[in-house]
Amino acid sequence: DRLDAKLLAQLRRAGMIAESYVPPEELRERRALVRGRKRLVEKRTDFKNEVHAVLDKHGITYDWDPFSVNGREILAGEDFSLGVVGDQLMESFLSIIDELTAQIEELEEMIEETAASLEETQLLMTIPGVSFYSSLLITSEIGEIDRFNEANQVVSYAGLDPVVRESGDSRTEGSISKRGSGDLRWVLVQCVQTAVHRCNDPYLGRFYARLKQRKNHQIAIVATAWKLLVSIFHMLEREEVYDPPEVSG
Repeated sequence: DRLDAKLLAQLRRAGMIAESYVPPEELRERRALVRGRKRLVEKRTDFKNEVHAVLDKHGITYDWDPFSVNGREILAGEDFSLGVVGDQLMESFLSIIDELTAQIEELEEMIEETAASLEETQLLMTIPGVSFYSSLLITSEIGEIDRFNEANQVVSYAGLDPVVRESGDSRTEGSISKRGSGDLRWVLVQCVQTAVHRCNDPYLGRFYARLKQRKNHQIAIVATAWKLLVSIFHMLEREEVYDPPEVSG
C-alpha cells in the first residue's frame, strides 16, 4: 500500500534496503488477514468500552465481567434496568460485540490454518509467547527475510532503531524512529510482554529485568522487543528453532 511504498523509498534512500521490494500476492493476502483480525479486535474493544461507559453513566458499580456468561445473565435479568435508552444502547452494543467476536473467530481459524502450513511461522512458534496469530503477523510484515543483509536492517525496517542526533562533536541516541510498520512493533511488544511476564522465558526475561533496573518498564520492553526481533532475523535466516544463548552477566 501507499504507506509501505513511502517507507521502502525512505529506507532505500538511507541505504538500508538495496533494491525495491514488492510483496508477492500470497504475502499481501496474509498481511491483509492478520491486519484485518487486529482491526476487528480493536473495534470490539471500542464497543466494550462503550458498555462500561453506559454502566458508569448510570452509576452502576460492579465487580463482575459484563462480557462473561454470568455478566450477560445479570444484564439480561428482569431486575436490571438502565431505562429505555440505556437498555437499548446496551442491547445494541452487546449485539455488535457478539457479531465482531464471530467474525474474529472465523479469521482466527484461517490464521491458524495458514500459520500451521508455513515453515517460517512454525519456527517462530517455538519462541515462548509467540502464537499462530503473532507468528503470521510478524512474518507477513517482514516479508522475505533474504532481502535483509543483516539484523540491523530489519530492526530499522521495523522502526525499532534509535534516532541519532549529532551536534558538533556530540552524538546521542534518542527514542526509536517508529519509521516502520506499527503493527509489527505492536505485536513484538505483545510477544515480549507474554514471554517475560507469563512464560518466564529466561533469555528475554533476564535481559528485560536487567535493563528495567537501570531504566523503566517501557524502555526495557521496547529494548527487549528489539532483542526478540534480532533473534527472529537469525532464526528465519538460518531456518532454526528458538535456541538463544545464555544471558551473560
